[in-house]
Amino acid sequence: MSKKRANGEDNIRKRKDGRWEGRYTVGHAPETGKAIYKNVLAKTQEECREKLAAALEQAGKIDASKTGQFTVGQWAKTWFENYAKPSIRKTAAYYKNYIDKHIVPNIGKVKLNRLTTLNLQKFYNKAKAKGQIKRYEGMKVLSLSNKTIRGLHAMLRQCLDQAVQERLIPYNPAAGCKLPPKEKKEMQALPAEKISAYLAAAEDHGVLPMFYLELTTGIRRGELVALLWDDLDPENQTLSISKSAGRINGEVKVTQPKTTNSVQMIYLPQKTIALLIQEHAKHLSKPIMFPSLVTGRLYGPDCIGLLHKSLLKKAGITENFPFHGLRHTFCTNLANAGMNPKALQYIMGHSNITMTLNYYAHATFASARAEMERLAA
Repeated sequence: MSKKRANGEDNIRKRKDGRWEGRYTVGHAPETGKAIYKNVLAKTQEECREKLAAALEQAGKIDASKTGQFTVGQWAKTWFENYAKPSIRKTAAYYKNYIDKHIVPNIGKVKLNRLTTLNLQKFYNKAKAKGQIKRYEGMKVLSLSNKTIRGLHAMLRQCLDQAVQERLIPYNPAAGCKLPPKEKKEMQALPAEKISAYLAAAEDHGVLPMFYLELTTGIRRGELVALLWDDLDPENQTLSISKSAGRINGEVKVTQPKTTNSVQMIYLPQKTIALLIQEHAKHLSKPIMFPSLVTGRLYGPDCIGLLHKSLLKKAGITENFPFHGLRHTFCTNLANAGMNPKALQYIMGHSNITMTLNYYAHATFASARAEMERLAA
């Protein structure tokens, strides 16, 4: 027997015993994050509605008689401030941009309880074709990338899942949308014959120890700029990776690293240790391992990317080679040397072995090809 609900009131239902039940949330369990529900019971639908409204008002919740009046834009902002923003760091700026620049102008006025999968699909298709904000006259390419559309959808799905939990809508309309495929970019390793020129450019610029460390550890750039001299143990040739720096609301802030696997102790070659000791002698009073050459303070991770580009140019490397490619270079070199994938996973700080195997398979295929060529010769 199906449960009857009042029209437009998905938080009120008629039970099998003939009574009407109204459910509402009073908070979330701190251990699990799951919603905590309470209910009211009444003999009639109207009485149940009145009891539920009184309970919600007493609990400081949204008036049940107005739950159907939420627009998508209003709910997205409410969800962001109360559920998303307190629990995220770097993504908060992306989410706010998605809401202010895309959701509110396009589907913000649609009633939340009338939002359909078709509404969302049309929204994604339009955003894909011409969703970019025109920032200057003559800007021709207005399409959003597949990655942006998928990110927008991921946020909306979370937002609407919460609306389902709050019984504002009966189901999540984002669940049935068709998304553009992931854009897979092949990460290239820096060719061995160009590494010397790259390091020479780094030495000429006065940043050799930092980039030599990157090529011999493969740590993430946020972890690189957050390093302190206290993290280094020259005697045991180890480096502690326990924090990461990122730009939040325009300011560089040090936070916990990307994954729990990122908190680790890694071994350093003797050459790397020697370069770091020389670097420390240049600024003994500063706790930061690599202070900015301009400000003397912590580098922003984005600044490291710009510095990397200038080194490529100075070294005569014309390929489009991102800073993250140095991490890939390190991992590829270890995989080509025959390192066990589980050991490689630990060194790279990958959260799962699949990520490591993506590097490993690429490297071992290249190695196998070279062996086959030698065999044929």
